Amino acid sequence: MNVAQAIKKLRLEHDMTQEELGEIAGVSAIAVSQWENERAVPRMGAIERIANYFHVTKGSLIDGDTSSSRPASAITPTPSRIAYAPLLGRVHAGDAQEPVILDEQISAPYEVMKHRPNAYFLEVEGMCMGNVYPEGCYVLVDPDVVPQNGSIAVVSIDGADYVMRRFYRGANTLVLSPDTYVEGFEDIVVSNPEDHEVKFAGAVVWFQAAREME
Repeated sequence: MNVAQAIKKLRLEHDMTQEELGEIAGVSAIAVSQWENERAVPRMGAIERIANYFHVTKGSLIDGDTSSSRPASAITPTPSRIAYAPLLGRVHAGDAQEPVILDEQISAPYEVMKHRPNAYFLEVEGMCMGNVYPEGCYVLVDPDVVPQNGSIAVVSIDGADYVMRRFYRGANTLVLSPDTYVEGFEDIVVSNPEDHEVKFAGAVVWFQAAREME
């Protein structure tokens, strides 16, 4: 067995398309097809990425011996398709302030986005939610999700003040609580919320560290 046959064997054993294998190797589906049909030879970098993903050695892949040393119960992760959501601005996890409007697109796993057609990203500023969402990360907000007690919501109070806090609703009060190891942050308590303009932009459903998005 040569490298072309070994690559095709690995792909079929793991029920992958040529496009999915190409994502692992960092090439197009056309390149994978050319490898498997022996019209082109994969570069060493692509071989190394494939070998690392499937836990085989580069030498065994080149020689056509793709036997894995992993336990029989090991499960190979499936590469995720990519979707995109708009980065609409920044939300302050601290004192309330006017939102900063941005205009970018941020990638996210397709599985996260497929049932959230209206979701959007906000960049976190401040540390009042540092236990769950660090400063600088991107939080995915779904405006179609109604915040429940204990969930993390993005809230506008009286028209212009946007904050991200843990949300609790009592009989006559609305409480927005910090969740952080940093001292000095206090609950925002809104008594008789029906007397205020309280707008829920949605609930936070996922987040991504900013550095990993680059």
